Amino acid sequence: MAFREVNARRHTGLQQLSSLALAGRTLLGPMKSCKFIVDESTNQSTLISSAVRLIESLDLTSAAGQLLNETIQAQNKEFKTGMSTLLFLVGAWSDAVVECLQQNVPVSAIVSVMSEGLNSCCERAQCLQMSIQDINKELCSSSIKPNAFRSKSCQAGHESLLNPQIFQCFQKDTSAPEEVISINSCSHQEDDCNFNKRLISPLTSFGSVGSLVKPAGDKSTSVISGSDVTSNCNEQKLAHSRYFSTLGRRHFLNQQGNLQASLSGPSADPCECYGLGHLAMALSHGNQTSMELLQSIAAYQQRRAEFSGSSQFNIAEIATCCLLGLPESYSCVSPGFVTLVSPEQATVVKYLEDKPLRILLMDGDLTEQYRHLGFNRPHNVRTILEYPGLQESRTRESWLSSTLDTLISFEVNLVLVKGNVCENLMERCVASNILVIGSVTRDVLCAFGEVTGAQAVTYLAQLNAACVGSGARVELWKACDGRAMDLAELVPVRIKVQGIPLLTAVLTTTVASKLQLIEDQFWTLIYRLHHALSDKKVFLGGGAVELLCLSHIQMLAEQPSQPANKNDMKEFHSPWLAASATEYKSVVLQALASGWKQYLAVVMCNTAKATSMLEACTSVDHHLKKAADCDSPSAYILKEFRRGGLLRGGSGPFAGHEESLDVYDNVTAKTEAWRRALDLVLLVLQTDAEIITGPKRNQLLNSHVSSEFMFL
Repeated sequence: MAFREVNARRHTGLQQLSSLALAGRTLLGPMKSCKFIVDESTNQSTLISSAVRLIESLDLTSAAGQLLNETIQAQNKEFKTGMSTLLFLVGAWSDAVVECLQQNVPVSAIVSVMSEGLNSCCERAQCLQMSIQDINKELCSSSIKPNAFRSKSCQAGHESLLNPQIFQCFQKDTSAPEEVISINSCSHQEDDCNFNKRLISPLTSFGSVGSLVKPAGDKSTSVISGSDVTSNCNEQKLAHSRYFSTLGRRHFLNQQGNLQASLSGPSADPCECYGLGHLAMALSHGNQTSMELLQSIAAYQQRRAEFSGSSQFNIAEIATCCLLGLPESYSCVSPGFVTLVSPEQATVVKYLEDKPLRILLMDGDLTEQYRHLGFNRPHNVRTILEYPGLQESRTRESWLSSTLDTLISFEVNLVLVKGNVCENLMERCVASNILVIGSVTRDVLCAFGEVTGAQAVTYLAQLNAACVGSGARVELWKACDGRAMDLAELVPVRIKVQGIPLLTAVLTTTVASKLQLIEDQFWTLIYRLHHALSDKKVFLGGGAVELLCLSHIQMLAEQPSQPANKNDMKEFHSPWLAASATEYKSVVLQALASGWKQYLAVVMCNTAKATSMLEACTSVDHHLKKAADCDSPSAYILKEFRRGGLLRGGSGPFAGHEESLDVYDNVTAKTEAWRRALDLVLLVLQTDAEIITGPKRNQLLNSHVSSEFMFL
């Protein structure tokens, strides 16, 4: 049997991976250079900064391209972050493997040494992990004042990214009856404006602004969200906090009257525990708008969790609504479910406003032909129609009439459908003042089902009185200035129920091509915080982990090669395979390290830390030399991270502040991106080959191309 590598000097599959990955170099790092994707059918352009959106728009007809797409989609489905890192390392390590092949390194040696090298890196990087508990303890002694990072929108008069309605509804849900602040209605905008004046920025809400100090003798503690531990301070302790108090509801209400006075002076409490707010800031990587929205959501969920005992951060209770036509400063968090409807449906909303509604939840499509997944039609049944066209029309008309009659008979005013809705049925429902909204996520359906008592049904034939919920209300969504938005083609409406935990992040922009970009960035940050709390630890960011991996791999590559032992031979099932892995170990490890080095250099160029790749590589080599001269490279990297000497600080939204914030990365998402990238490269490497058996093998022995084959 003869074995020949196809295009031994090029490897077509690896070259295709490298070319595809090259298109995503500018998407690496916190300061991304976005790309425009143009739809040839509509000539409309979309701005993207995600590797997922990029791969979706590329021509992936090759097998390598399809594998790359599946790998990135798998990373996106599981983590929603780390795709740009994965895409870049696929290209960098593809080039590195090709260089190894050009030096006649056997494929077996490349696969074994690179796999072992990456495993060693993952183990070594554990020393740069920080637990959420340690971060919260560190923040207790932090001197960073969140007032310095208040957004421009707050300075312009928008005191909070939380829609004023969120606090009014929150008070109704959590406050004792005798403690409720008198507010007439969520729809009264004068009260909204007056109440809004007493709100502080969500950035400042995570400090001790408006907090009271407890004497040092009191040994009570304050639970920090996401850490599952209590934070103790020696001298003074946080006893009353707008979001982190555990002493009762009245403290939260009593503080609201003094919030404005608290803003005028510095906090008296040196122990400022920011909890999820600071962690969200550290994971935002410069995306300030999404960070502020996330802080508002985390504040609400944290406060709610103190009274209900539910999860302190729950992604299932978060929805988004992209709104075109308003400035980005109008982005806010609104309680309930905000969605877009047609102008015809908006007239129904105005009719149903301020009326308690009976709600129906549909777990599927609301169409005549819809059948649930797994539905099997009866066998050996034939339907014969004398007049097929006429009978089909009568059947459709009968279905529309019976469906509408069913909704009317159960007095249903509001229908939320997971899938699509028949257009003809929608028109009839509008005429009957029944609001039907399609494409509603399962999480939203579950949220409404829990608080209204509605039970989701797959078909209307299953509907009974027990399935219909009550208590829902609908209204036109109003911006922070109290105006109801009428955006011609689509109108935003809000569906609410007292006690519903659902929050909607309303993402606004005046640029149509940015809608997808803003939504992707928001969900990326949401999942970063989610994974950080799930892992209960984070990596030091700003290139610290990658620099440690690069230093570690180079140290391994410089170690003298040792002869293969018996264990190695058992692992490779062949003495010569083990020997080749040992012989080429240094070359392969250097190739693996080149991927890390390119990663750091490109991030430095993208963040304007270096004007060229040469300057960036020189800076990386400088840090590597200093790390090698230290007894512990990880200690040097940690020291540089603390003083902002790596890739962080000096750029982005926090530039110019001496107290630059720490930057963190997810642990599991990052390491899985590394593993997936290398696994894909090695898979393409091993499959990009041709095996020839049979009589043709003897002909190859005597041919002039016999040097291209390895005979087994």
